[in-house]
Amino acid sequence: MLVLASASPRRNELLTQAGYRFRVHPAHINEDPLADEDPIVYVTRLAREKAEAVFRELTTASPKPERIAVLGADTTVTLDNSILGKPADAADAVRILRLLSGRTHRVITGVALVTAEGTEVAAEVTAVRFLTLSEAEIADYVAGGEPMDKAGAYAIQGRAARWIPRIEGCYFNVMGLPLALVSSLLETTDCAD
Repeated sequence: MLVLASASPRRNELLTQAGYRFRVHPAHINEDPLADEDPIVYVTRLAREKAEAVFRELTTASPKPERIAVLGADTTVTLDNSILGKPADAADAVRILRLLSGRTHRVITGVALVTAEGTEVAAEVTAVRFLTLSEAEIADYVAGGEPMDKAGAYAIQGRAARWIPRIEGCYFNVMGLPLALVSSLLETTDCAD
């Protein structure tokens, strides 16, 4: 049985779209970056910690646990190698969008697959180019609420798509789950259909 260690509706939708059968069991861990933590190290650490926490919880709760594979993931946005993450509030969303305006940033997703045999960890990096945004565009977008709870304060599959003329890398990574990478990891287990 495949278990997704995330409450993200986007990850749920993407795994479903890719044809996987799974259940959702969110992990509850501290997601703060460590001091001076490299962005790739940060997201792969969180993905691993989420997957390991859920794996431990599910396998110790039952005297005879079923065979499971737990998929953890974490996504962040970086600019000049600084982690931007999710906005704390509307003012922070405005700040982040101003930083991204007219520039290319990186979206990094760490994924981890934990089974009884061990843990596999990988990361996907996508470069995303933003057009230059006006203050009015930023204010209108933030007022609509879409940037909240999104790494980098935007959703590529939403209204922000009109500001992204080019990406280099995996589109699904920018949505929060690099499907080709996840598929490669899942090929190593018999717990996913």
